[in-house]
Amino acid sequence: MSTASFIDLRNVNSLWASVLVETLVRAGVRHAVISPGSRSTPLTLAFAANPGIEAVPVLDERSAGFFALGLARHDMRPVALVCTSGTAAANFYPAIVEAHESAIPLLVLTADRPPELRASASGQTIDQQKLYGGYVEFYHELALPEPNEPLLRYLRQTVAHALVRSHAGGGAPVHLNVPFRDPLAPLADGGAAANLANAVDWELFFRHVAPPAPTRMLSPLPPIVPDVHGAIVVGPNQPANVDEFVASIGEISRRLGWPVLADGLSPVRNHAAGIAHVVSTYDLILRNGTAAERLKPEVVLCIGGWPTSKVLRAWLENSMALVWLVTERRDNRDSLHGRTVPLMTSLPALAGALPVAQDPGGYERMWSRYEQKARVALDERLRNESGLFEPKAAWLLAQQLPPQTPLIVANSMPVRDLEHVWPPGNRGIRPWCNRGANGIDGTLSSALGVAHVAGRPAVLLSGDLALLHDSNGFLIRPKFGGSLTIVLINNRGGGIFEHLPIAEFEPPFEEFFATPQEADFEKVCATYEVGYELVADWTQFTRLISTLPDRGIRVLEMRTDRKRDAAMRKQVFAEIAASLG
Repeated sequence: MSTASFIDLRNVNSLWASVLVETLVRAGVRHAVISPGSRSTPLTLAFAANPGIEAVPVLDERSAGFFALGLARHDMRPVALVCTSGTAAANFYPAIVEAHESAIPLLVLTADRPPELRASASGQTIDQQKLYGGYVEFYHELALPEPNEPLLRYLRQTVAHALVRSHAGGGAPVHLNVPFRDPLAPLADGGAAANLANAVDWELFFRHVAPPAPTRMLSPLPPIVPDVHGAIVVGPNQPANVDEFVASIGEISRRLGWPVLADGLSPVRNHAAGIAHVVSTYDLILRNGTAAERLKPEVVLCIGGWPTSKVLRAWLENSMALVWLVTERRDNRDSLHGRTVPLMTSLPALAGALPVAQDPGGYERMWSRYEQKARVALDERLRNESGLFEPKAAWLLAQQLPPQTPLIVANSMPVRDLEHVWPPGNRGIRPWCNRGANGIDGTLSSALGVAHVAGRPAVLLSGDLALLHDSNGFLIRPKFGGSLTIVLINNRGGGIFEHLPIAEFEPPFEEFFATPQEADFEKVCATYEVGYELVADWTQFTRLISTLPDRGIRVLEMRTDRKRDAAMRKQVFAEIAASLG
């Protein structure tokens, strides 16, 4: 089929929108998430008509934003996000903030009224100029559609440029505001748009448009030397090329002879065979004051951002070590404000340029001994725990999920349980989490987005508040093309707050911080026609997670005691830390 057949010449708006969408397809965009509305009609019809793109309708704009974020996060390929004018666009804001903080490429297309209808009390009209402020890499309001080739070339090049900018700094959201005058429906007007049918060589018009290459800012390689007390900290990075990432970490560790302290969300914990010195229990080890002092580093190489662990971050901050921070981003990523030097380079280049340690000495071996002792003690405590203790769910997922399962993790307690207990392994589990802004909003929709394109059954580990906060995500079910199993830890409230000082102040702690909800999840699932099963014990849980369904959505609810589990965490972690000597 020729490109010309994708160009809708029925009227000016149809022409404009179809050129925009074909440009996106030529530039590599494969998914569009569209919320319903009138002003966006030309865009919606153009996306729906183009066979080169999958258009997914999602009712709730906030859910749509996070669903698009999940799609983009999986492949690190820009996803188009479309809405009508007015407050619809404002509901994209949380997802755009997360995309900015997590460096995820999104192309946001907000339809708008023409200038003459603004600031005049026209319905469904707000000021959409630079609506998302500094959270987008690029903003532009497109011209009003006109049926002439020079302006169509402007449209094509502006859209292509926006996609180039979406690759900046490893990935970023960009925003195009798209005004339309009536008629919005594709009513044939027999006018100037139709006259372009044979006046433009459409194949030549689009021939040069191609997916943009990721841009990298390279800086000179640093004088990192082995044979010092150095540690490699790998944060919650979710790289597009996992094999290259893990191989580079392994080579860097081998050359320097330094231990790798790997965040629970890092792929390192699930590809441990290629890395000699993986440390997973640093949070427990560093709770021991003697160990923390003995292990103080001189140099730290940070890759993939700072870790989830508050204990580890505090130890690094207090160490006053020299920090080499590997990043592709241009903004300041050092929340610890230490003696930090940003290093803009690729990991393979860094791995290939480092010298080889002659004798790593005892520093790495000391970490290894602590890791072995803490790991054995932690695994034994969890193995012998018969009650539904929340951290054990994450521990069992690491061992029982099918290899290479995509695992989406909610913020608050689930991600911290993952950080604390997930053991190193080689099952290739691939974790994702919205760790940019660390919010619970959009958790379900993001998970559905990842699962929709994952090509294999996926799992979401979530608390009750995170799931309820985004329950409208279940509205995506009729258009959902993947498999998602939701492991729901229902402790009736915000478990993370039980670990904060405010928990000692009752009232108002329970009502205003823990915020227990009364939702019946079995009935919630029935409302959305989602599968449901109540988990009674670990034997049943293991059976349910070791084999995952090929299609659809199901919820596995595990009811736990929030206060008891918070107390048990503190006790278990303190006892293990004390036992390290």
